[in-house]
Amino acid sequence: MAAPTPPTAQPVQLASLDDREFRRLSAFIERELGIRMPDTKRVMLESRLQKRLRLHGFGTFREYVDYVFSEQGSRTEMINMIDAVTTNKTDFFREADHFEFLQSRVLPRMAESRPGTTLNFWSAGCSTGEEPYTLAMVLEDSRSRLPRMDYRILATDISTRVLDSAQRAIYDLEKADPIPYEFKKRFLLRSKDRERGEVRIRPELRSKVEFRRVNFMDDTYPVPSGFDTVFCRNVIIYFDRHTQERILGHICAHIRPGGWLFIGHSETLTGMDLPLHSAAPTIYQRE
Repeated sequence: MAAPTPPTAQPVQLASLDDREFRRLSAFIERELGIRMPDTKRVMLESRLQKRLRLHGFGTFREYVDYVFSEQGSRTEMINMIDAVTTNKTDFFREADHFEFLQSRVLPRMAESRPGTTLNFWSAGCSTGEEPYTLAMVLEDSRSRLPRMDYRILATDISTRVLDSAQRAIYDLEKADPIPYEFKKRFLLRSKDRERGEVRIRPELRSKVEFRRVNFMDDTYPVPSGFDTVFCRNVIIYFDRHTQERILGHICAHIRPGGWLFIGHSETLTGMDLPLHSAAPTIYQRE
């Protein structure tokens, strides 16, 4: 039987996501992405995928799902489906106490014990880039007081769409509201067209961040070992408990002894067997 192909895009009347197609999609999402997809998320999944149906001109979810899992769709549409269903909520200076702890407690200790070393940071689940660029601002600011410190940041996500956005580093002006005024002056460029209301991260800061696609459900992660600090915040909340522990175990394997892990304020490691000890709420040090 020939694989279905998308018809020419045209206005369509979309049907609902029925039980069969929801089970096919939710099973794949849970197995391959680790994201829990109970029936309560059916409406969310349907609404996020409707744009993909419209784009391809499919009139039913069955046609779309058949295409996604066909040989051609697996090559061309699967990644777009994954992008559509993954959650990407983030802000500059989100959970700001983490950055205060980093700047006041972690960085001076690292700079004193390892002078002249390039420190390596990982923003694991970076979304559209606000977290790694916040991290870069804080690190760059610390260099004025710790002149022998240098740094590099790896930022990863499963979504190619958000990684593309992060690499552009262009944000609506209101997105920059949480950034301190002095940092705005130092690290942001205002669009010459003031009507657009956009800012861009300065190139010298962008050059410190490398973006890469990583799926936390893979058995190995294509990232180096020996990170000094990993920010994996508000990411594991979307996974079941067993998967959370497995992912964090993989991440810990990439943190050097004595390095740091920051998780989200709504997340907990209680009961997990990990080589970490608590230094502060949601802040851990690698044993």
